[in-house]
Amino acid sequence: MNQAIIKTIDLGDGRTITIETGRLAKQADGAVVVRMGDTMLLATVVAAQDAKEDVDFMPLSVDYREKFAAAGRFPGGFLKRESRPSDEEVLIGRLVDRALRPLFPADFHAETAMMVSLISSDSEVMADSLAGLAASAAIAVSDIPFETPISEVRVARIDGKMIVNPTFSQLKKADLDIMVGASYDNIMMVEGEMDEVSEEVMLEAIKVAHDAIKIHCKAQEELSALVGKTKRTYCHEVNDADLKAKVFEDLYPACYKLATQRLNDKALRIEGFHAIVEEYISEYKTANAENTEIDLGTNIKLIKKYYHDVEKEAMRRMILDEGIRLDGRTTTQIRPIWGEVNYLPGSHGSAIFTRGETQSLSSITLGTKMDEKKIDSVTYQGVEKFMLHYNFPPFSVGEAKVPRGVGRREIGHGNLALRALKKMIPEDFPYVVRVVSDILESNGSSSMATVCAGTMCMLDAGVKMKRPVSGIAMGLITDPANNKFAVLSDILGDEDHLGDMDFKVTGTTKGITATQMDIKVGGLSYEILSQALEQAKQGRAHILGEILKVISEPREDYKPNVPRVVIIQVPKEFIGPIIGPGGKNIQKLQEETKTVISIEEKDDIGFVQISSVNKESLDAAVARIKMIVAIPEKGEIYKGKVKSITSFGAFVEIMPGKEGLLHISEISWNRLQTVEEELQEGQEVEVKLLDMDRDGKMKLSRRVLLPKPEGMPDRPERPERNNDDRPPRRDDNRGGDRRDHRGGDRRDNRGGGDRR
Repeated sequence: MNQAIIKTIDLGDGRTITIETGRLAKQADGAVVVRMGDTMLLATVVAAQDAKEDVDFMPLSVDYREKFAAAGRFPGGFLKRESRPSDEEVLIGRLVDRALRPLFPADFHAETAMMVSLISSDSEVMADSLAGLAASAAIAVSDIPFETPISEVRVARIDGKMIVNPTFSQLKKADLDIMVGASYDNIMMVEGEMDEVSEEVMLEAIKVAHDAIKIHCKAQEELSALVGKTKRTYCHEVNDADLKAKVFEDLYPACYKLATQRLNDKALRIEGFHAIVEEYISEYKTANAENTEIDLGTNIKLIKKYYHDVEKEAMRRMILDEGIRLDGRTTTQIRPIWGEVNYLPGSHGSAIFTRGETQSLSSITLGTKMDEKKIDSVTYQGVEKFMLHYNFPPFSVGEAKVPRGVGRREIGHGNLALRALKKMIPEDFPYVVRVVSDILESNGSSSMATVCAGTMCMLDAGVKMKRPVSGIAMGLITDPANNKFAVLSDILGDEDHLGDMDFKVTGTTKGITATQMDIKVGGLSYEILSQALEQAKQGRAHILGEILKVISEPREDYKPNVPRVVIIQVPKEFIGPIIGPGGKNIQKLQEETKTVISIEEKDDIGFVQISSVNKESLDAAVARIKMIVAIPEKGEIYKGKVKSITSFGAFVEIMPGKEGLLHISEISWNRLQTVEEELQEGQEVEVKLLDMDRDGKMKLSRRVLLPKPEGMPDRPERPERNNDDRPPRRDDNRGGDRRDHRGGDRRDNRGGGDRR
């Protein structure tokens, strides 16, 4: 049996995390098992020995999966096995990817596969907060080059206190929930949602997370030293320093000149920058057509590569030195905004939000409980009442392709917008909500356009939001050598690609609701973060003002095509009567009233949701259900239906499922020989409830509601009846085939034999 190498991290509150290597998956380049409580993650990493030809980027794949067996559960579906990753698994994989990717060496291009699997699940320990630690630890014990260990932790604020890696139960009470990825020295990634918290609270949470991460990083360094693997040597790039210097010298002036032309048309900028390098390559080919000392093809590839750096430097210097951006804006200026609501007449609500060259067409659908999204994952089972789907078709960036399914980007951007908006929906909102954002143009921060368009279409649909939400993407350009930096509001796509930070912040006038930050450089100070948050706050306020110019209040009433929904609370004991045996009652009620009815029990209370396409059907169903759950009151008059007739009276249903006895003597002032003289089964009749005993048996009277004939005594004489006419007593111990306390076939406490 192989001896494992184990490193234990003491969290200081009685909890520990262990990292084990050397026992499992030994053929991977690196493998660890991270355990906290009964939650265990297996992380493996493998990198190819050489880079593929013409690959000039880091081909990293991060895959996170949860095994149902980890929680002792079967997967759903017919196959009963795990299939494609769920949205939640994709999102966790993205969190890990975003923290790891910037820390691989820039010249390392070998295909690298990172797999993190949940192999044991604890009902209280959240696995996603351990995934980044597991992934980084697997690299730390491998020979794969990596700049420095990282880790990720979750921080939640509960009752005003910051908690690192809270339990599932604790997280339910949190008003702030963020995941932070960082190295010992630098923040790499932040993502989370908040209940309108301040910028200061968010910064505090990041600092608390970083302090915890430093302990994780130190433990990984110690584990790596115990394993003792040497990082591999590699050569994945061929460079020419002289050519690089010449390209910079020859092309920087032209690039800088074009950058300062302040073109706000993305296509014109792309065309202009492309023309510079293509003209240079053409001249280079002509000049070196007969030069046998150089590899012309390789050098052309290098020219394109080096030109990217020239273009990046020109854009960055213009911003740092002149405070002017590619489209001519200042660092704090927001692009022009226009919008429109109710653009799609057939939807329940719709909006267009356009900011510069980024445009979202969003729509909203309001549904009933039947439309809830059912979630059946390893660690969570439940329903989702708010969905937001983000679509990014290729035409939005001028690409000649068609979409092939939903990608990881769509899932990630949609989740960010969902987290930004969901807490602004009232808790008692009866509808299930689905927002769809179709990006029609994209040049920077389409996810934030989705948040803005989502707010507008919800207001257009009549959703009484707590407060409207806006969002903005912030960028950063740094020059550490000269201690200079510039924070950019409302970044362009080029500024995202060539800059050092992509920091998205959403919120209301009261505070932040969601954030996502990716850092591409080291050494980001809290001073810069604080400035970015304050600048984002000002930008959000401006964008929100533009939104409110288009639509300032929610629609007074829903559109005619929106299903009408009412929720009635009923005592738990009435759920059964509403449903009926085998669902008979509720099915009949839905069929007769043309409604959809669903029932959910929470805390011994039944919540009956009734939905219909028109108010008349809704009112009819509500009235019927109120009748079912109503409690009959003594002395009240009811209109009932004769359900059955006996020799001694009739049983009348005065409410659904509630019958009382109308004795033959209470039918009429006249003396009746038979009930059929006055009543027939199915006949509707008005009766008064005279009395109701403890068992709920009701005594009814029709006679008291009829005019008393003149000279008639208060009660008519009862007809003489022989024994055959006497009604049988349903609960006595006499007559017929019975077993009582005397004689017959009985088992009592006397005598021998088999008795009980």
